[in-house]
Amino acid sequence: MFTLSNEKVRHFWAGVRAELPLLVGVFPFGMIYGALALSAGLSKSAAQMMSSIVFAGSSQFVAAQLIHESAPGLVIVLTIAVVNLRHMLYSASLAPYIASLSTRWKTLLAYLLTDEAYAPTILHYERNGVQPFGHWFLLGAGLALWSTWQASTALGIFLGAAIPDSWSLDFALPLTFIAMVVPVLKGRPYIAAALSAGTVALIAHALPFKLGLILAALTGIAVGTVLEGWEARKGGAL
Repeated sequence: MFTLSNEKVRHFWAGVRAELPLLVGVFPFGMIYGALALSAGLSKSAAQMMSSIVFAGSSQFVAAQLIHESAPGLVIVLTIAVVNLRHMLYSASLAPYIASLSTRWKTLLAYLLTDEAYAPTILHYERNGVQPFGHWFLLGAGLALWSTWQASTALGIFLGAAIPDSWSLDFALPLTFIAMVVPVLKGRPYIAAALSAGTVALIAHALPFKLGLILAALTGIAVGTVLEGWEARKGGAL
């Protein structure tokens, strides 16, 4: 499955390098999860295994909270499934570029596909198109993220409650997502969607059950879709 060549190595390390700036925000986020998992009642081994098997930060935080509240197993599974629905969009976006790969490759890359791995990979494919060993870029980005997530989780578990609240490590996640979003803002519809969603998120921040985030997402999608359609009609009329 993995016969190394210079091209494969080049693509792999290009993926690792593209992932490095995002790892700065991922590491403290993993530490927070490790500490939170212990406080939610998970054992050290269970907390670490969740990072290894589930490998999805937001879902792990939700799962830890639901476990702490003694939620039924079915509720936990369904909630995580809803939280991770966005990965279907990531997969659909990358599908044309990896359609020729074997099932084993697709399975491995699906496991490694996360927000932070997707962002640099789709930019890479959009710039370079389909290349014989382009999927090694995603492998490099994904493994760099996976290794960092395991190490940061382990450190959070080790430190546990020793992490002081004054560190305020939760700032790292928003910064990471900002770093992911900015490079893909390549046109007015994208910029308008981001600005409108951000504005609504701030205005609706006080709504219960995090409804402000849902409203912001829907607003951004609506604004981006309308402007993109308007630009397409305008271009077709020329």
